Amino acid sequence: MNYEVKVMPSADKSIKKWKKSNPNLYNKFKKIVYELMIHPRTGTGHPEPLKGGSEVTYSRRITAHDRIIYDIYDDIVTVLVLDVEGHYNDK
Repeated sequence: MNYEVKVMPSADKSIKKWKKSNPNLYNKFKKIVYELMIHPRTGTGHPEPLKGGSEVTYSRRITAHDRIIYDIYDDIVTVLVLDVEGHYNDK
């Protein structure tokens, strides 16, 4: 069973910027998105639930500085990418 990955508009803006200005970072992001479709709780980037967040919100490292923040909805088999770029709120 594969999860559907949806991206919030705010995250999509950063992803489009990476595609043009930082192809290596964009390729790492694409690899992680592929993993999110198959197994959103394990894999590359040390996935972990956010501390103080809800049980559905997870974080993964893309680089030492950049993270992907996402929610996992098992009932509708969907992963929603909330934010990318920067370490949480240190943009």
